[in-house]
Amino acid sequence: MKIDRLMSIIMILLNCDKISATKLAEMFEVSPRTIYRDIETISLSGIPIMTYPGINGGISIVPEYKVDKKFFTASDISTLLMGLGSISTTLSHKEIIGTVEKVKSLLPKEQFNDIELKSNQIIIDLTTWMGNKNFKPTLEKVKKALNDSKYLLFKYYGGNGEKSNRRIEPYQLVLKEAHWYLQGYCALRKDFRVFKLSRISDLEIIDSTFVPREFHAKPLDGKVWIDKRLITIKLLVDWSLREQMVERCGEENIEPYDNNKLMVDFPFVEDEFGYNILLGFGDKCECLAPENVRRELTHRIKKLSNIYN
Repeated sequence: MKIDRLMSIIMILLNCDKISATKLAEMFEVSPRTIYRDIETISLSGIPIMTYPGINGGISIVPEYKVDKKFFTASDISTLLMGLGSISTTLSHKEIIGTVEKVKSLLPKEQFNDIELKSNQIIIDLTTWMGNKNFKPTLEKVKKALNDSKYLLFKYYGGNGEKSNRRIEPYQLVLKEAHWYLQGYCALRKDFRVFKLSRISDLEIIDSTFVPREFHAKPLDGKVWIDKRLITIKLLVDWSLREQMVERCGEENIEPYDNNKLMVDFPFVEDEFGYNILLGFGDKCECLAPENVRRELTHRIKKLSNIYN
């Protein structure tokens, strides 16, 4: 939107001494002519803009108009930039650039390099090594519906493969363990539900708005279903799986064993997801107990073997 671009340009001008129209055009993926029209609009709004012709010329805001940058500490701004960097992989470039520039405009000039260095010391990359590169359009549709309070219509595939048509009021988008979830009020269930975006297809925005109702987000911490079914199983694993074991159950549940092996007390839920995790470890992992889990793994391995035989 033009108003977003205008605000972002103002923040960029507050952040730097001078910048060329060509550079601004590249940043916002528009023509220099569009940038000059934006600059004229900003000037007409009362913000004192100065332009400098020539090779070393550019556009700037008069120094006396710059904001006081002492409100935030260097640590505050480093933390803000770090947080913005972590979501830059999930938001579009156009969305994030204005926000980043607004935060950078708060940097005292003498601390700029030091703060940039600190904010780059920790990088949080939420993208996967491999995955669906065409997933962003779905994400963009959901964000637009959230922003405009518009209904979403889609087909939803449950965990058991059952398909249903859903019409929902979207309220919250959540990223958890590299998976996106949408919380919304479902017209079919007459209640708030959580939907996994990868199970959604044929997503459409309905061109009618709803009046938001009182919303209390459902906690995605597993307390509703994981804690009641969670058991501890005994695994004998190869040393090469140590990193994954530490991430899943902590070093306190891992003990060295002979022949380059580890004995692990592993948290496990006896369902399709849980068994797929164990099978994913391949021949580097053996379940020792309980016996029923060991038998089920044997059954699943035989079925898999039959497919290839």
